[in-house]
Amino acid sequence: MTADRPLSDRLDDDDYPAYTMGRAAEMLGTTPAFLRAIGEARLITPLRSEGGHRRYSRYQLRIAARARELVDRGTPIEAACRIVILEDQLEEAQRINAEYRRRAGHAAPETYGSETG
Repeated sequence: MTADRPLSDRLDDDDYPAYTMGRAAEMLGTTPAFLRAIGEARLITPLRSEGGHRRYSRYQLRIAARARELVDRGTPIEAACRIVILEDQLEEAQRINAEYRRRAGHAAPETYGSETG
């Protein structure tokens, strides 16, 4: 973890590993065993403190919360983790696609503008 970054930067960073396993489990209303299980399923990989303790970010907690919702509805944990991974990949692909479309929309008038003159 980076103690050299200002506290305000760390508090605003969704990827900063601010939460211990116990606190993360408490926030999610689950157990540390659940967090270990989704780690073993490679849904999230918590960072480790200098003492070797797991630390979770807000982003990881959102991912874990989604997996917990699926497990609570009866989805096996391995399947829930795979679903969340695929949902996350789809969301990222859609974000990238939207960015390409936005760029293409800005580029189109310049490219085609001279032909319509």
